[in-house]
Amino acid sequence: MRSAAVSALAPLPLTAPAPAAGEPGAGCAGIDYPSGYVCIYPEIDFGGQPWVRRAVDGSVKDLPSAIRDRGSSIRNNSDRTARVYEKHNHAGRWVCVTRSGGSIHDLRGYNLNDQTRSLKINRNDCG
Repeated sequence: MRSAAVSALAPLPLTAPAPAAGEPGAGCAGIDYPSGYVCIYPEIDFGGQPWVRRAVDGSVKDLPSAIRDRGSSIRNNSDRTARVYEKHNHAGRWVCVTRSGGSIHDLRGYNLNDQTRSLKINRNDCG
């Protein structure tokens, strides 16, 4: 009986279920995050809770309110390029983030800080 009580008190691993794609924190924890994700951050230098998109899930014509008109930096750790646009439906000014670890730490330099409305993910090169 005592051994059953002791084993019941054994520490459990401290893990939480991973957020689903499109939810804050999924795949963007720190610099060393899993491949296949594009992460848009609400603060420069990758600060704040990122909005996440798996590249295989494709483009977004109108970003969710959590990041719409709030993006200030972006990371791309996928095998596709990521273009963030100032208007919905991939219109207006845009900047392209190269594949496989490309990033922009401050969208102010592209006049797109807090002006993120849509995201295009594709296999085309930046240019």
